[in-house]
Amino acid sequence: MSRKKKEEEQAPGSPAWMATFSDLMNLLLCFFVLLFSMSEIDVDKWQQVAMSFSENFSIFSGGASAIGDGFLISNGVSQLNELDDYINSTGKTAESEEFVNELEEFEEKQLAAAEQLAEEIEEAVEESQFADEIDVDFTAQYVSLTLNGALLFDSGSAELKEEAKPLMDKIGQLLARYAQSTIEIEGHTDNVPIHNARFADNNELSSFRALSVFNYFMETTFLDPATIKHSGRGEYLPVADNATPEGRAQNRRVEIKIYHSLSVGE
Repeated sequence: MSRKKKEEEQAPGSPAWMATFSDLMNLLLCFFVLLFSMSEIDVDKWQQVAMSFSENFSIFSGGASAIGDGFLISNGVSQLNELDDYINSTGKTAESEEFVNELEEFEEKQLAAAEQLAEEIEEAVEESQFADEIDVDFTAQYVSLTLNGALLFDSGSAELKEEAKPLMDKIGQLLARYAQSTIEIEGHTDNVPIHNARFADNNELSSFRALSVFNYFMETTFLDPATIKHSGRGEYLPVADNATPEGRAQNRRVEIKIYHSLSVGE
């Protein structure tokens, strides 16, 4: 009986399909090279683009150099405080000055609007019998009405005094004139620690006092609660020295801020 011949082993090397695939890739490469050789390149536009990148970003001649020869980026983020110098070096002084002028003009308009609002409110306060109880001030953002905490609350309490309610009614009438504005009620205390059965610290006391004023306005006026904020600021924003009884008395206060239409806090 004859023996069967052993099957020939496959020759070593890459599989057959890979040679076919390589030929296909070479043909495609030749095809796209042919298409590119038949196209036209606008030399002028290419040179303009190259010049633009080279002058502004230094990527062709500077290697690793960054914007402005590394003035802002290669030297680190800490150089960003010299942005004005960089803007001037790029020839954009006119645009930056125009932006600064527009910003200053807007701030002047804000201040004028706040001053006008303060004059209106102060005039209304002067006509009332509570002129001595309300301190009117303003910033570029808002007009503030400051009320002495001792007039509104007993020591360690967040319940409005009965004798303070006529004053609150007058303020409510005043706020109704500016019902479309954002109104913020802030409670403030001195730095004397408090701890009783009701309040754990001055933060809670100031928060509940602001909330008490807010609730009174909700009960006695038609102000929209969506436009009124209330917060307790505790002892952290004093307006006088807490080392003296007079200073502590000034720090125990409630501030009502009325934001005008140009305010960013509106």
